[in-house]
Amino acid sequence: MDPVEPTWRKSSYTTANGGDCVELAQNPEEVAVRDSKNPDGTRLRFTPRGFQSLVRGIKES
Repeated sequence: MDPVEPTWRKSSYTTANGGDCVELAQNPEEVAVRDSKNPDGTRLRFTPRGFQSLVRGIKES
C-alpha cells in the first residue's frame, strides 16, 4: 500500500458491537486485509487478481 495510511472499510456483516470482522483497503495494485480488532497487527496483501481468487475459493468451500 501507499506509505500514506490507506482508507479502510469494514465488512457489511459487521455487528453493532464491532463483531469479528475484517477490513479491506485497496488501490489499483493491491488489496490489503486486516483484523478490525487489531488494526496495528499483521496485514495480508494481495494483488487484485489474487484477492478475487481467494474470495472465490472461500465462496466455493
